[in-house]
Amino acid sequence: MAERTVFQSIPHRHVVSLAPQASVLEAARVMTKANCGSVLVIDSTGVMQGILTERDLMTRVLARALDAEKTPVSEVMTPKPLCVVPEMAVSDAVLILLERGFRHLPIVSSAGKILGVFSIRDALPREIDSAVSLAEFRDSVNDALG
Repeated sequence: MAERTVFQSIPHRHVVSLAPQASVLEAARVMTKANCGSVLVIDSTGVMQGILTERDLMTRVLARALDAEKTPVSEVMTPKPLCVVPEMAVSDAVLILLERGFRHLPIVSSAGKILGVFSIRDALPREIDSAVSLAEFRDSVNDALG
C-alpha cells in the first residue's frame, strides 16, 4: 500500500490564518474555535509571514507575561517557517518534525499556494514508526561514520 502524502493526511483543508497585526488574544481564540494548534500569519498580499503555535503562545507570550490583547502576532510568531510540498510522504514529514523539534509544517504547493498545515496528529502510528526507524538508522550511520 502506498504511503499517504501530507496533503492526503490533513483532515481540514481550511487554512486557519490571521493578519500580522492581529492580537495574540485573537489568535488564541481563533485556534480554540478551530480546534487547532497553530495559525498561519498571512499579510494582505497573501504571503505567509510566519506561524504562531501553542508553543509560541506558552514560551513567547505567557512565560514573558506579555499582554495578549496588545501584543501583535507578528512579534511572537515563528517567522518564515519550514514548509513542505503536498506530495511529501507522511513519514518524511514526521522525520522532519522529530529531527527539528517542530510540531507543525505548513503545506505549500510548488506554485506557492498555501494548502494547510501538517501536524504530528495527522500521522498514523505506522507512519510514525517508519519515521522513527529511519531516524534511528540515520543516527547509527552517523555514529559509524564518526
